[in-house]
Amino acid sequence: MNFLTHILHLAGSGVFAYYSAAQIRDLKTRPNILAGFQLAESGSVPFLSALGDRAATEGDTWLAEKLAKHASDETRHGKIFAHALQQLDKQVIDFKRQPQTPSTKKSQQRSPFFAAFFEGYPQEQLKPAVIDWDVFMASTFILELDASKDFARMAKVLPDNEPTARNLKLGMLNIAEDETGHAAYLYEAMMRRMSAIEVQKLVDMWRTRKVNAVLAMVGGILQRNGETRSLVQDSAPSEIDSELVAT
Repeated sequence: MNFLTHILHLAGSGVFAYYSAAQIRDLKTRPNILAGFQLAESGSVPFLSALGDRAATEGDTWLAEKLAKHASDETRHGKIFAHALQQLDKQVIDFKRQPQTPSTKKSQQRSPFFAAFFEGYPQEQLKPAVIDWDVFMASTFILELDASKDFARMAKVLPDNEPTARNLKLGMLNIAEDETGHAAYLYEAMMRRMSAIEVQKLVDMWRTRKVNAVLAMVGGILQRNGETRSLVQDSAPSEIDSELVAT
């Protein structure tokens, strides 16, 4: 990674850390950011499961097992965020049941972040059946590594003296540990396929892409004056296994 990219990485990470911490600390904005995390974590499960099946078919038992564990972890993470939303009497909106309008279709398009992150890669090339393993491993390694730090930072701003916030804090710290483990196996997977120098070049390339993606995301937030589409609706309180935050 060159010096300019490193500086931009630090600056972009700092802006995102401040923004996400403010969003999750404020009870008014906390539900929406939790919903976004729930959608992201749960939404990755089918992709990871399909990749695990592909790895097994290709004879890579080690990778298949790691991907199965990854998918299982993401399923549990989604439940942790769903539980946190339920404690706030909220739930994620089921957009599949919403009427399709030009505005809703536009909002469902690839986000500015992922558009920049995967620039030059058509969505057809990113499907689990055909995605290049190097692309998956390096891009996901960067995302998981950064997510581990982001979740830990956000957890630290949550108060300990309020039960709902404390449960969320414990859950997010647990998720941060899982994301660290995911980054570790992905790095090992790359090292199994190529030399250390090749891995570093690949990681540097996707780090640069992540920097560009964060800048695109920040630019989008500034254009919207910090306003984001609501992802939640009111829900009746329900019992969800509180042990999720501790497992």
